[in-house]
This record gives sequence, C-alpha cells and structure tokens, in this order.
Amino acid sequence: MSLGTAVVVVVLLLCAHTGFCFSVAGHQDGGGGGGGGTCEANGSIYYVGEWFFLDSDHCTQCECTAEGSACARTECTSLPAACIHVSHYPTDCCPRCERIGCEYRGVVYDLGHSFQPSECEQCTCDSDGIARCLVADCAPPPCVNPVYQPGKCCPECQEGPNCYVDDSRTQVIPAGDPVWVDSCTKCRCHDGQDAGYWEGNRLASCSRLKSCILDPPTSQHN
Repeated sequence: MSLGTAVVVVVLLLCAHTGFCFSVAGHQDGGGGGGGGTCEANGSIYYVGEWFFLDSDHCTQCECTAEGSACARTECTSLPAACIHVSHYPTDCCPRCERIGCEYRGVVYDLGHSFQPSECEQCTCDSDGIARCLVADCAPPPCVNPVYQPGKCCPECQEGPNCYVDDSRTQVIPAGDPVWVDSCTKCRCHDGQDAGYWEGNRLASCSRLKSCILDPPTSQHN
C-alpha cells in the first residue's frame, strides 16, 4: 500500500473515530519543513504522525507525513431547524447549537413552552423538540345567528337558543315554549337539549289549527 493510500485510510479512520467528516484538500508542502521527519506550519514544527489544525482555517486538519503535510477540510453538519441559540467560538470550525426548541408554522418556541397559535389550538413544545397541539372541536351552536367573539374559538348564541320558523328562514323564534307565529299556527323551537337536533336541523316544529282562517292583517287609518 502506497503512502498516499495510507494517508487517506488514516483520514477516514479519524472521521469514523471523531464523528467529523472531511473532504480531502490534497497535500500541502511543509513550507520547507518536510525534511525527512518534520513539517512546519502555524509557526511550529510537527513530527511525522502528528495532527494539527491550521491557525488560518480551523476547519482544516493536517497530518505531518514524510512527504509533508496532508490536510483535509471538515464539512460541518447542518444545525437543527429548531435551534434557537447558535454559538460560533473563534477556535471552533463549526457552529454549535446551544438550545433547541420547537418550530411551528415558522415560529420557534422554547422547550416546555405552551402557546396558542390560534383561538382553537393549544400547543406545548415537548422535550423532544416536537410541538404537540390540541384542536378544539366546537359543538354546533343551538341558534341560527351565532357570533364569534375575539379571542374565543367557538361561536356563541348571544340571544340564546333559537331557530327558523320555516324554510323561508325569515322569522326566528326563541327555543323553549311554543310560540304562535300567526293566529292559526303554533311552533316550537327545540331548546338544544334534544339529542342530534342541532346536527343540521334549524327549523321549528309547527302545528296548524284545523279549519282555521287567518285573521286579516290590521290596517291603520289616519
């Protein structure tokens, strides 16, 4: 096995041992210091077999060989997407992630932090760096005119439970007791306690008196 092959094998073994990966940058001459058993770099003398980093580039590591300095450059791994604090020390090649949080919809949160990205979501940044959320499931409101309040997830019936009298959806009556909607027709709007009623039904139940004649509309005279 040639010396050059041996150097590559040593570099690969170092990569496996330290966890750093290198891209071979070729041989640098020892600045005149390859004379048989030493290499000159960083203003110092290194013996064959010694490893060192270049002062001018902390990402380049070299080994002193009989033919001079054989160097390889460290390839930094990418930082976690949810890294919320990065440090880059002058003597280090690669930046360090000092703190990891959770990334959710482009925003990073601290571990253990609870947050509410919307009115209907409650989330927690777990210790594994994953944001886990509970989404509210609003029940159908027991009225035909619910109102959404700022800061609240589910709509509210400000006027109480109610429904439409008929398919024309022009008249609304309150839930509970029956209501005479005209002189012949009595309707009852479900009060929201009837199971399954508000799963789409918004109309009252009405009954009409037999043989009933509607009262004529009242006219006003000046």
